[in-house]
Amino acid sequence: MLADLEELVTCESYSADHAAVARSAHVVADQGSRLLGARPKTLVIHGVTHVQWTFGAPRILLLGHHDTVWPIGSLKTHPWSVEQGIARGPGVFDMKAGLVQMFHALASLPSLDGVCVLVTGDEEVGSDTSRPLIEDLAGQCAATFVLEPSAPGGALKTSRKGVSLYDLTVHGRAAHSGLEPEKGVNAATELAHQLLELSRIADTVTARTGPGTTITPTVMSAGTASNTVPARADLSVDVRVPTAAAQDIVDQLLRALLPHDPEARLGISGGPNRPPLDPDASHKLFALADDIAPRLGLDPLRQAAVGGASDGNYTAGAGCPTLDGLGAVGDGAHADHEHVVTATMPDRARLLAALVGAMQ
Repeated sequence: MLADLEELVTCESYSADHAAVARSAHVVADQGSRLLGARPKTLVIHGVTHVQWTFGAPRILLLGHHDTVWPIGSLKTHPWSVEQGIARGPGVFDMKAGLVQMFHALASLPSLDGVCVLVTGDEEVGSDTSRPLIEDLAGQCAATFVLEPSAPGGALKTSRKGVSLYDLTVHGRAAHSGLEPEKGVNAATELAHQLLELSRIADTVTARTGPGTTITPTVMSAGTASNTVPARADLSVDVRVPTAAAQDIVDQLLRALLPHDPEARLGISGGPNRPPLDPDASHKLFALADDIAPRLGLDPLRQAAVGGASDGNYTAGAGCPTLDGLGAVGDGAHADHEHVVTATMPDRARLLAALVGAMQ
């Protein structure tokens, strides 16, 4: 398993580099073919490469991704290593160890009938090209097992917040900031007022639907020169919601924003990206896993609700029961301390194999 993990990690697969993702897909396809005994279908959609195996009529979807957030060259600063039971390297935790565990789990089964494996190449950037494929397959299946990394301590992920992404643009009017600033309409000042409105919207949604909604301003820019009233300001907004109702209310309120300065104009684009993964979508599958674990000699399973989203949000949104976080145990997704506890990998593979076998 460690040799296979090294093979995947040392083939860098930064989401924005489609050529690198294609090379990674080739490595994933070869590794999976060796362990599963069949070549996959390679799908290139708008330049992004995905890999799919289907054995018979699909009933069980195993879902993962091979792209990472790490730019090409990250191996120089974050080299592959295994020391004292800890594996490190770009994407090792999120989520290449999960792919290795999945392949080895399936290789241990006497039959793969009814199993569909999909490894996508754009999860880290919103799954724009793979979402229709994911939702179509989920609609055909009775269960989806997502090989994203576990929550802290190995907990399975039975609830995820939904995600909405917005871009807010303020249109003002430029003027010389020294000679006649009064003739300008300062887009940066207007954006400051809108930042306060976003905070009020978050409070309103919480009052209506309960806690858990976050509205976070992220990337901001304004102006073109230090002596010019900014004619434009731009803001990216990251929204996380616990329920579909909260997601709808946020969308309505953001689109109803009005300028504080009547001479300014607002433009808003974007919207819901991933629906919430509701606990009801995971309840029965977690109960099954919890029943299986002691029979395998494993410690009692724990479950967690997390703010981050995955493609499991899409499968649950398509009505398919979904259990997430079945991948690696470790920490540091997207961070310098990303790592996997290697001793846990065989047991996680055994748990997944037993889950698939129970659903066949």
